[in-house]
Amino acid sequence: MRKPLEGVRVIDLTQAYSGPFCTMNLADHGAEVIKLERPGIGDQTRAWGPMLNDFSGYYAYINRNKKGITLDLRSEEGKKVFLDLVKNADVVCENFKVGVMEKLGLGYDVLKEVNPRIIYGSISGFGLQGDLSKRPAYDIVAQAMSGMMSVTGFPDAPPCKVGPSIGDNYSGAYLCMGILMALYQREKTGVGQRLDVAMMDTLFSIMENFVVEYTIAGKTPHRAGNQDPSIAPFDSFHAKDGDFVMGCGTDAMYARLCEAMGREDLITNPLFVTNIGRCDNYAQLKPEIEKWTTTKTVAELEEIIVGLSIPFGNILTIPQAAEHPQTKIRNMLWDVEQPGMDATIKIPGTPIKMHGQEDKCQKASPLLGEDNDNVYGDILGYSAEKIAELRKDGII
Repeated sequence: MRKPLEGVRVIDLTQAYSGPFCTMNLADHGAEVIKLERPGIGDQTRAWGPMLNDFSGYYAYINRNKKGITLDLRSEEGKKVFLDLVKNADVVCENFKVGVMEKLGLGYDVLKEVNPRIIYGSISGFGLQGDLSKRPAYDIVAQAMSGMMSVTGFPDAPPCKVGPSIGDNYSGAYLCMGILMALYQREKTGVGQRLDVAMMDTLFSIMENFVVEYTIAGKTPHRAGNQDPSIAPFDSFHAKDGDFVMGCGTDAMYARLCEAMGREDLITNPLFVTNIGRCDNYAQLKPEIEKWTTTKTVAELEEIIVGLSIPFGNILTIPQAAEHPQTKIRNMLWDVEQPGMDATIKIPGTPIKMHGQEDKCQKASPLLGEDNDNVYGDILGYSAEKIAELRKDGII
């Protein structure tokens, strides 16, 4: 069965994480993604660990299913070659600092003259407008400036970033979604689109109840550890032999929990009758719950709480999560024979499961310039002599 994005060609100028995460998702579902890197240098993540035989596992994960070419965009000949690629493409993605493509003479206004159907997507720290627009940024900067770090961690500890680089991958996911919207729109209008995703915007947009707590209630949210500010009990709890998480999102769930605890008095207690009351008086409620949970093991609590149809979770380490039967049955680790590593490695698979489609890696991440001959020869129609000349001159 054809993958949904077969026939869509993407020129991928991205590096690090946010942009490559976007194009990886496009490639996973059939788009022909041509990753363009600087000759002799490549994407900065080629130097990021973990390494196996001097090949980056980080790069291997985030650049699977892509073709890899090299091209020097600073040279005049390289710019001409790039415009030839654009003529034959549907999408261009980049995550350079704002203004870099314009300085190269390859901004959207130039590209749309070459190909009016081109969809041009970019990710930056702060977007195209404002005093901060030309600042460089990594994920940690977006987490700090979106307000996310101020509400992450425990009250008696400093602000903390979320473990994974969610400013990068959420921005990549948003750009991927925008590209799909633009492709659909182009089917109706025949023209392309300029897409602009900012990492700070992205994280601000997913701050959930924290923003409206300020805009509607006039409150400044603070760090509360694992406690949810708008639902209670919704937290991590101590058991006899470890910790676990559970969430009672309705009054009915809360009542079932109290009955299992043998604490019907907590159902009728005026402080805890409503969810708002439980949130406002949570400092008094949690110790009452832990009087019960600390008498039982995590396994015992899992059996009881799951049996009550209350969401429950074990707090797994990364090895435990990777080896969990649910991870395996969902095929969330792909086996990939990675050139350069000379090994079969396991990398996270796609969470988007399309029935009837192969759920596996189709192509390992490319060696630097691995697909130069294929792209420049078969797609652009350059002669072997011209490709050799480009290589000799350091253009590719």
